[in-house]
Amino acid sequence: MRTVRKHAFSLTEVFKKQLLLWAQQFEEVIWLDSNEYSQTYETFQAVLAVDAFTALQTDSHNAFEALQEYQATSADWIFGYLSYDLKNDVEKLHSQNFDGLSFPDLYFFQPKKLFLFTENTVELHYLNVVADELDEDWESILKLIQETEEHKTSKTVSISIRTSKDSYIKKVEEVLGHIKRGDIYEANICQEFYSEAAKINPLDTFVHLNEISKPPFSVFLKLSHLFALSASPERYLKRTGNTVISQPIKGTAKRSKNKTEDLEMKRQLATDPKERSENIMITDLVRNDLSRIALKGSVSVDELCAIYTFEQVHQMISTISCTVAQNTSSVEVLRNTFPMGSMTGAPKIAAMKIIEEIEDAKRGLYSGAIGYFSPSGDFDFNVVIRSILYNSLKEYVSFSVGSAITINSIPEKEYEECLLKANAMRHVLNSNL
Repeated sequence: MRTVRKHAFSLTEVFKKQLLLWAQQFEEVIWLDSNEYSQTYETFQAVLAVDAFTALQTDSHNAFEALQEYQATSADWIFGYLSYDLKNDVEKLHSQNFDGLSFPDLYFFQPKKLFLFTENTVELHYLNVVADELDEDWESILKLIQETEEHKTSKTVSISIRTSKDSYIKKVEEVLGHIKRGDIYEANICQEFYSEAAKINPLDTFVHLNEISKPPFSVFLKLSHLFALSASPERYLKRTGNTVISQPIKGTAKRSKNKTEDLEMKRQLATDPKERSENIMITDLVRNDLSRIALKGSVSVDELCAIYTFEQVHQMISTISCTVAQNTSSVEVLRNTFPMGSMTGAPKIAAMKIIEEIEDAKRGLYSGAIGYFSPSGDFDFNVVIRSILYNSLKEYVSFSVGSAITINSIPEKEYEECLLKANAMRHVLNSNL
């Protein structure tokens, strides 16, 4: 049983930093932040989970089965991630590309200490502690003095590109060959940017990335020496009761400081046939995935090709929902829709096989999902994009970006789109690439 304390409270940016500084004493930390981005399906403004009471980490073999048992046995809040390579548990696939990060394929933990923030309140849910500990922790957090030095990751991190521009363009042309032969309709092809012998301050790097991006699915993840610093704008999947929603992103346009030009870029994205085609293909793929676990006739496209504006880019997002039976397990919902369509292609299995053959690096946590299960089985997971991944023991920093290839793709423009998506990560790492 968890002991609960509720306080009237309004979250501020200063307090977020205080809270994250306090959390660094623990080996396991997950911070989920909506950045007050206006969205229809928000449950919490922010969530902090720290200090594992129990944990599950495994490779892809029977990973969803292990997660099902762990989630059912704990019957509690659990937080963690699903790496892209869990595709190998869902289908007869493999991952043999280079992996510089060495993250486990799946990692979840049951936190001893949990903070749930809404617009005007915070709830502390503590596991197996005396009641006084909640009050003592809360008082100590409120008394923390915020450090004045910001963004201490000032030393330039030398970034290397695993896939050269010429090589990336050849890979896009190869995918276009598959599309012309009818093997697939669309595939998301990604490339890795990395740095070896790199030392960064993960918390300061995250704070900086979040400040310049302010996305609705921001994550700071620390699991001992493994870190994910995510400025993701994309939700993978959310379950509330019997309702499941997915919100795939396909379609990107840069922003302009000139208001008139910015509005024009937004308008052009909304009407671009190529971008709409990308989005509609993936919307159909998600509809098909959800139909595998949905009650008959309940799959609905609630929003098609809507344009959402973020600090760095404009994005085209669709919202697909369905109803599932009460006895359909949440892990089964995830297993039947994973990996997300926006990071794979159509048809999904054929696209994933081609992706594995063409890409130069194992995706790992990139293209996976970070999120949580509640005790009732509700869940919410983001898509791990616009994210910096760091193994502090190996001193290896990585971020990856991708672009959806369709029959109308122009290789040079797809490469430019990748660089646009990489801007924020390069900026906070002070890369001179």
